[in-house]
Amino acid sequence: MPFSRRQDLIRALPYARRYARALTGSQSRGDLLVAESLRELAVVDTGALPARLSLYRWISRHFDATAMPAEAAAPTDRGGSMGATERKLLLLTSLEEVPLADAARTLDIDPRQATDILSRAHASLRTVAETNILIIEDEPIIAMDIEDLVRRCGHQVAGVAATEADAVALATRTRPGLILADINLGAGGDGMRAVASILRHHDTPVIFVTAYPERLLTGETVEPAFVITKPFEPMTLAIATYQAVTGGPRIG
Repeated sequence: MPFSRRQDLIRALPYARRYARALTGSQSRGDLLVAESLRELAVVDTGALPARLSLYRWISRHFDATAMPAEAAAPTDRGGSMGATERKLLLLTSLEEVPLADAARTLDIDPRQATDILSRAHASLRTVAETNILIIEDEPIIAMDIEDLVRRCGHQVAGVAATEADAVALATRTRPGLILADINLGAGGDGMRAVASILRHHDTPVIFVTAYPERLLTGETVEPAFVITKPFEPMTLAIATYQAVTGGPRIG
């Protein structure tokens, strides 16, 4: 493999980890898919796709090969819920901001078919079970914007915490179904520490929101399964929420 291609793959790793973790709902399982994909690319890579798209393609293929029956089932087999192809297409186009034509090529889907699949996936987002969400955010205006987005996604707001202490107290009192947490709470402390304290007593999915996602996607320590980048679009939050609520484990 040429040196320049190897460097491109290394630069693409944080994005590959974000996609794989969101797809599986697990840091450990997602990072394993990334490692398997890198090994595959070292042998069979033709350079036909850009490095990021090549990683997304092989992650998707390895996911399909190892998916549990419920993950691989078609939507009609799961009472109208979202199938694996729909989830992958949503994550690629929204969380990873891949143009639909490139996402279709990555997943080996006809572009016209991809448009129909994406439309069905967007419709499925509206069927996710409502949950109550704890928002950990120290900036009042940003917190209000997130509250509005959460409600527009069909969920309830359990509360808004601006500090570590408030977050732990609110989680204890409300037992949220999902936590949406900023990393840097300024003088109020650290969002990661707040979440770690909460998870010692209450197992709940977590989505971290940060302007620097690559810092949480190193693969070197215990890191979040769900990370979205500030600023984000409403659809990105809707998809991340759907995956976090329906996609299994949270951190580790």
